[in-house]
Amino acid sequence: MSIANIVHHIAGRIVAGTSGRAQDVFDPATGTITGCVALANRTEVDAAVAAAQQAFPAWANTPPIRRARHLFRFLELLNKHHDDLARAITAEHGKVFTDARGEVSRGIDIVEFACGIPQLLKGDYTDQVSTGIDNWTMRQPLGVVAGITPFNFPVMVPMWMFPVAIAAGNTFVLKPSPIDPSPSLMIADLMREAGFPDGVFNVVQGDREAVEALLEHPDVRAVSFVGSTPIAQHIYETGARHGKRVQALGGAKNHMVVMPDADVEKTVDALVGAAYGSAGERCMAISVAVFVGDAGDRIMPVLAERTRKLVIRNGLELDAEMGPIVTRIALDRIEGYIAQGVTEGAQLVVDGRGLTVPDHARGFWLGGTLFDHVTPSMRIYREEIFGPVLACVRVKDLNEAIGLVNAHEFGNGVSCFTQNGHVAREFSRRIEVGMVGINVPIPVPMAWHGFGGWKRSLFGDMHAYGEEGVRFYTKQKSIMQRWPENIGDGAEFVMPTAK
Repeated sequence: MSIANIVHHIAGRIVAGTSGRAQDVFDPATGTITGCVALANRTEVDAAVAAAQQAFPAWANTPPIRRARHLFRFLELLNKHHDDLARAITAEHGKVFTDARGEVSRGIDIVEFACGIPQLLKGDYTDQVSTGIDNWTMRQPLGVVAGITPFNFPVMVPMWMFPVAIAAGNTFVLKPSPIDPSPSLMIADLMREAGFPDGVFNVVQGDREAVEALLEHPDVRAVSFVGSTPIAQHIYETGARHGKRVQALGGAKNHMVVMPDADVEKTVDALVGAAYGSAGERCMAISVAVFVGDAGDRIMPVLAERTRKLVIRNGLELDAEMGPIVTRIALDRIEGYIAQGVTEGAQLVVDGRGLTVPDHARGFWLGGTLFDHVTPSMRIYREEIFGPVLACVRVKDLNEAIGLVNAHEFGNGVSCFTQNGHVAREFSRRIEVGMVGINVPIPVPMAWHGFGGWKRSLFGDMHAYGEEGVRFYTKQKSIMQRWPENIGDGAEFVMPTAK
């Protein structure tokens, strides 16, 4: 098998790495090296930012409707190459092909939203705000903005950022994860084919050195990030210290509260899909099931059986329900958490360790893992595992369940399964989490609503995409206008007032 050379895309051209540093890219299903990705140094990051800075004035001055027409062409190309992108995701991430197709579709949703940018950039106007004076507001782009994105959604998460940013008139530098970098170059090729001017969209591959260079670069006006909480906090603090607008989405420990009246089969379907889909490598994965009253006694036997029967194989096989873990390092870390859960006294109902997949002996495999009788003091409850490990907690009533969720440091997503409307309303109002599902296990908002958590799941005060994204990537300007015919004689030494 030939090894792909994965490099940068700057100013509309493929640019080979010059740092002398690189990282292997793996197919996690087979454990084989499929590529080698360049890791940028500060000089290469500077080149990407310079290209974006050079392109910014003309792009910002392009009428929004013309920017939208570029996006419409890009949208057409995305739909045409939908499955090519999905296969690239599966090849380097490992998630099953059907899930990868869904990821691309959710990214396309954001592009469709961003195509409406002429409407989204409309300002406010007040005639005769004072005698002879009119006042209006407009939103203008920031300049060069950057996105630092994680391995688990190499297409969708960048599309949370750059379509809205570029539609609003900014230019963009994407720093994707080096674990699965190929989709970023495919996107850059489609952007170029759609006719975007050189430098409007750039990709710089890399690791921490590239991240720090973007955070410290004086020409980068804003940074969007998705990843773990410790890194999100570092991104937020460092970017803010350098005068940037920062939107840093961090980790999660998403709970599903299951009431005694919940339908057993539908609840188990939801738990299995939300806990083990994408091998649990989702920031919105359900990693804690909170069984209220006797719900656990009814659900646990069915849940355990379904967990044991998960179809785990190469994600390119269409009947696969779960693929491999993304890297050997991640696999070792997750298995360490499983061992820790046993040591702390949780009941290991289904142990996914030691899984083998025929003809894939070197792959990074782990089966669905299920713990029962987990307590809030255990590490497998407190910390984000980011793998196919579901921890089940027992509580007596709804109040205890809400208190449990609200006490956790993360507040990204949460779900409640019930057939009681009053319970649903109380839960929705009282829960301290950014995204809430009622009988919806993974409540990822649609493109026009925006994505974001609470507490230590979000650093910054604006959510991703939607109208929140438009506000993040633009700044408001207020203009007051008066003409000589309405200006009185003499200097005015008092604060202007409406008169």
